[in-house]
Amino acid sequence: MIINDLTVVSVNYKLSNHFTGEKIEETTTENPMVFLFGVGSIIPDFEENLRGKKAGDSFEFSITSEKAYGEANDDMIAMIPLNVFFDEEGKLDDAAFTVGAFVPMSDSEGNHLRGRILEKTDEFIKMDFNHPLSGTDLHFSGEILAVREASQEEIDHGHVHGEGGHHH
Repeated sequence: MIINDLTVVSVNYKLSNHFTGEKIEETTTENPMVFLFGVGSIIPDFEENLRGKKAGDSFEFSITSEKAYGEANDDMIAMIPLNVFFDEEGKLDDAAFTVGAFVPMSDSEGNHLRGRILEKTDEFIKMDFNHPLSGTDLHFSGEILAVREASQEEIDHGHVHGEGGHHH
């Protein structure tokens, strides 16, 4: 079976920075990435580079930052008053709020965000809410491990169920 819309795809890949070669992420055959193809859950250019391949095929391609996670946007950097992070006793957990740490947060509408601490002063924490890979050109190499038809339940829910996927 070939990869096409509404197939379940299992891949083993290595993701690296296209320019520096630095490894960013790597799956294993024991813990591959499994996803429902064609439902918009992953980078569109990643899917398009896999379309038409079958189990056993290898792949290698790059995706520019603009077509991956976008360029870093200065509007996604915020100065947040330090007291927002205080606990019930009016104290800050200094171990959790260090430069470089990622902090889960939510905006005024309840959307979940993850910010990286860029700077900490006595009054503010400067946080970057850009995707960690924004501004990075990506290079993928790997192998298609399996391709199968998606079940109607997987199609209805928009994600993979069972091995490698979501369990209800």
